[in-house]
Amino acid sequence: MISEKFKKTILNELNLYDFDIQDDTTADQVPGWDSLNHINVILAVEKAFDVHFKGIEVLKCKNIGELQKLVNTKLDQK
Repeated sequence: MISEKFKKTILNELNLYDFDIQDDTTADQVPGWDSLNHINVILAVEKAFDVHFKGIEVLKCKNIGELQKLVNTKLDQK
């Protein structure tokens, strides 16, 4: 399940404040989440949670829930 902080980080980066994202939401379902904003969203998540992703890790994420799991894994490794 995605955390409120995670959801807010993504929505703030995309200037969406009333959009509902869920674990199974994919980038193409979110208004404004294009290839350029994808980079901005990933950087914002890294900054908000003080983690760093490898490119291949992000590419393996198929939806928002998988990206949240990746964040959780990075936080557990600290």
